Amino acid sequence: MASEPTLHPELVAPDTPADGRPQSGVPAIETEDLWRIYKLGSQEVVALRGVNLVVPQGRFIALKGRSGSGKTTLLNCIGGLDQPTKGSVRIFGEEIAGWNERKLTEWRREQVGFIFQSFGLMPSLSAYENVELILRIAGVKARERHKRTVDMLKLVGLANWMDHRPFEMSGGQQQRVAIARALANHPKLILADEPTGELDSNTAREILDMFRTIVREQHVTFLMVTHDSLVDDYVDQVLLLKDGQIVSDHEETVTGP
Repeated sequence: MASEPTLHPELVAPDTPADGRPQSGVPAIETEDLWRIYKLGSQEVVALRGVNLVVPQGRFIALKGRSGSGKTTLLNCIGGLDQPTKGSVRIFGEEIAGWNERKLTEWRREQVGFIFQSFGLMPSLSAYENVELILRIAGVKARERHKRTVDMLKLVGLANWMDHRPFEMSGGQQQRVAIARALANHPKLILADEPTGELDSNTAREILDMFRTIVREQHVTFLMVTHDSLVDDYVDQVLLLKDGQIVSDHEETVTGP
């Protein structure tokens, strides 16, 4: 089996502020000999085949591949939503493979933001309430909840849409609410699964530009599963998966549209 390529270790982001985040010498994401095998009756389906991956902090990474290539499975293992059959998953130096669900839930709530293609908003709640709910679940006090919610919605350009419910908003606006919600708990890592899949090209470009700005200004690491060819203009690096293996990786020059 050919050895898996890794992201270039010399491309570590500059040191982040002294705000409790790990030092930049520690990779944001590191997998070693990562396998995920599912059993379907008497059959075995190999979704990941010994993936070795190193993602430095502060990078915006796109993960591409055909349907069934293992992209979402890899994202889920990195985010603690699925357990690998074999191998190691270290996030900012912490080994998360093998943690119980209670510990994973607490870790995800504190350190990871998720963004999905379907937005995942509560239809009966306003934009403000959708973001604030995540902070309420996390036990953030009322005054701080309000401040963070307002700050995040302003950050994504929805200062005048806080009281609107999802059905009153466009797809792009709903995705902005989902982004604000993912950022509300100040995560170190953001994982996104086809976040522009339901958006038109112009809106997708706006969202991708926002992602790029967030990576630079919020000092986060961003890993995105996508089929969208537009991402090549925005990300730092593209990884290609085929049959559960990383088969290529290349640097992108980020110039914008």
